[in-house]
Amino acid sequence: MKVLDEKAAIVTGSARGIGRATAELLAEYGARVLINDLDGDVAEAAAAEIDGETAVFAGDLTADEAPEALVMAAIDAFGRLDVVVNNAGYTWDGMAHKMSDEQFRAMLEIHTVVPFKVLRAAAPYLRDAGKKDREEGREVFRKVVNVTSISGTQGNLGQANYSAAKAGLVGLTKTFAREWGPFKVNVNAVAFGFIDTRLTASAEDGATIERAGHEIRLGIPPQMRELAPTIIPLGRAGSPEEAAGAIFFLCSPWSNFVQGQVLTVNGGQTTGMTV
Repeated sequence: MKVLDEKAAIVTGSARGIGRATAELLAEYGARVLINDLDGDVAEAAAAEIDGETAVFAGDLTADEAPEALVMAAIDAFGRLDVVVNNAGYTWDGMAHKMSDEQFRAMLEIHTVVPFKVLRAAAPYLRDAGKKDREEGREVFRKVVNVTSISGTQGNLGQANYSAAKAGLVGLTKTFAREWGPFKVNVNAVAFGFIDTRLTASAEDGATIERAGHEIRLGIPPQMRELAPTIIPLGRAGSPEEAAGAIFFLCSPWSNFVQGQVLTVNGGQTTGMTV
C-alpha cells in the first residue's frame, strides 16, 4: 500500500517544470492526479507519460469560471478531492517605474486571484468534507500547498508585480490555514529560490509565452544565472525534482501537524530583505 493510495490531487501548471515533477511524485506514491496546463496538447502528453491514473484540464485559469471548472473536472474524474497544489504561473518582469497596470495586474491575477478562486471552488470537497468528518468523529487530513517564491518574502529586482503577487499568496495561505485548520485541512506554502525551469533559464534561450496578445519573454539575464554558485551556499540551482520533494512532504501524512507555514527551499540563498 502506498502512502497516497486513493487520494485525488489537482496540480495546476503540471505539464512541465516543478508542477510536472510534483504530479509524477504524487502519482508514484498512489495519488490520482489532474494535470493542468494552458496548452492542451502538452497537458495530454504529460498525462500520458505519467505512470498512474491521471485526468486533464487544459485552459487559461485566469478565464472566468475556469477555476471552478478545474475543480469539477477533478471531481468528475476521481469522485473526490484530497490535495490541491496551486503551482501555475509565469513571470512578466520589468522595472517598477516602467511597468504598466496590465503587467502588474497580470501577476496578481495568476499568482493570487487564481489560487483563491481554486480554493473557494474546492471548499465543498476540502473544508466542508472535513467539517462532516469532524461531526461524525473522524480525523481525516486534506492538503493545500501554495507555490510561492523568495521574491515574495525578500523582494526582487525587476519583479514588483511578481513579488507583490507571491507575497499576497503567503497572506492567503496563512488566512486559509486559520479558517480551514479546524476541519483538518493543512494549508501551507513553499517559497522557492533558484530552481531550474523555463522561468530561470537564460533569457537568451528565447522561451516565450503568449498572454492577452503579448508575447512575453521568459527567463533571466545570463549574468544572473552565472551568479548562482556564488549566492547559493549549496553552489547550484535546485532541480524540479528537488522542488517537488518539498511539496510532496506537505501533501503527505508527515505534515499533519504543519499548518500555515512557508517552507523556504532555496539552497540557503539570502539575497534580499528578510523578515
